[in-house]
Amino acid sequence: MSRGPGRLLTTLISAGLLLSACGAGVATVAPTANVTLAPTAAPTVAPAVPASPTAAPATSAAATPTPVPATPEVTATPEITPEVTPSPNANDLLSIIKSRGYIEMSTDPDYKPQSFLDTDGNYTGFDIAVGSEIAKRLGVQIQFIAPTWAAITAGSWSGRWDMSVGSMTVTSARQKVLDFTQPYYYTPAQMAVKTGSGITTLDGLAGKVICVGESTTYLYWLQGTLDFGTDSPQTKPPAGATATTLSSDDKCPEAWKAGRADFDGWLSSGTTVDGAIAGGLPVTKVGDPVFYEPLAVAFDKSGPDDAAFLAAVDKIVGDMHADGTLTTLSTKWFGADLTNKVGG
Repeated sequence: MSRGPGRLLTTLISAGLLLSACGAGVATVAPTANVTLAPTAAPTVAPAVPASPTAAPATSAAATPTPVPATPEVTATPEITPEVTPSPNANDLLSIIKSRGYIEMSTDPDYKPQSFLDTDGNYTGFDIAVGSEIAKRLGVQIQFIAPTWAAITAGSWSGRWDMSVGSMTVTSARQKVLDFTQPYYYTPAQMAVKTGSGITTLDGLAGKVICVGESTTYLYWLQGTLDFGTDSPQTKPPAGATATTLSSDDKCPEAWKAGRADFDGWLSSGTTVDGAIAGGLPVTKVGDPVFYEPLAVAFDKSGPDDAAFLAAVDKIVGDMHADGTLTTLSTKWFGADLTNKVGG
């Protein structure tokens, strides 16, 4: 390629000499400009020509994929939304129950007529009906669990159940570990003796042993520690009477029937005493009720936040009082309306 410019220069010089000889004069600039521009213009324009095919494929490639990725990006959005929306009330008991779809209620399978198992092994009774109605009005199902009464009243349930609809009396001691709704009914605490014992008055039980359930208001009354706050009973137990306990107070007449004779009296709910008599157990009532107790739905203070659940259930209990549901259930299971406070 080094030879090209020399041959051109020779030609131009010869042309200049020819013009000079013809009288045109010497023109030194023309050859110089031609020498400079001729080789520069040729390579500058020549490489620009291939740029044309380079641009064409670029346009074609860019246009083809543009709309393709847009479709999957739009359809993916609804799939992600439910997964990135956690419950805002992870420690709220009502939210937990609503999300789960059912309430776990503690109960007693052998506390007739409040709660017991029918011939098919299903829970039934007054408390079962009340708990089931609460669940229905909350829009959830209900399941039952049967811990000991002492475990229920002690609190610290560790989330094993959500509420107790178990004819629990509201006491000052229990209010330290449990939250309560308004009472859903009231029961008389009734003293009873074994039929044929010859005891016909409360004074006849002075110095005697009386059977009660453990951790019950009946035990606390005999021990002189029962505290309902301003509603605490003013009655006193028979002088010198002492208590013996079984796991549940309804087992006392069963023990009499089985031949046990180490106690002379039995203190329990009037409804439970009536049930024992109706069931053919050797039981006779003695005197008037010794006190009336307010019974309410209970919740564990140490568990998940129960404020919303407590408020919702308390409202339901109030509605059930107002619309007659509790009166209907009480009459069905007890033969009387025990939903209004009587006595003190």
